[in-house]
Amino acid sequence: MLSCAIGFDDAPFERAHRGNVAVVGTVYARRTLHAVLRGQVRRDGQNSTAELARLAGQTTQAVQLILLQGIALAGFNVVNIHALHAQTGLPVLVVARRAPDLDRMRAALLTQVPGGARKWRLVQAAGPMEPCGGVFVQRAGLSVQQAQAALATLTVTGHIPEPLRAAHLVARAIAQGHSRGGRA
Repeated sequence: MLSCAIGFDDAPFERAHRGNVAVVGTVYARRTLHAVLRGQVRRDGQNSTAELARLAGQTTQAVQLILLQGIALAGFNVVNIHALHAQTGLPVLVVARRAPDLDRMRAALLTQVPGGARKWRLVQAAGPMEPCGGVFVQRAGLSVQQAQAALATLTVTGHIPEPLRAAHLVARAIAQGHSRGGRA
């Protein structure tokens, strides 16, 4: 059972912002917070996979799973979930409330984002989002049954697992000085 997880989310940023964006990781064992990590990735850059692997390696907890709220951080800094799985040896589960509009994502990547074609290939390589436990997921290194069990173990209210919900709240507080509960 995958009951110890690290969830990552990025901090909000202004649309015109260029440069680095804060990323927060929260480590949970079942439903108890054990650690908070902070890093940064480049807006629309290419360093998210390496940075998440670095942050996951910093925790002293026996992490068994990496959770992401969406496949990209800081705009379109797309995470290569299969490389992240290979680099850390940990399964990776991307969670979203609803399946993304892939046509819109593809158009944005190919027309507005530097390196967009490579990033679009990463999105495609992650595989289609599939319904699981009231959310949509992409996975690397775990079965849909394992994903469903992890979601059930790590979710307290609603459908978003606590590591992601807490990472969202902490990231917002870092960027804006405060956060509020509710939807992550």
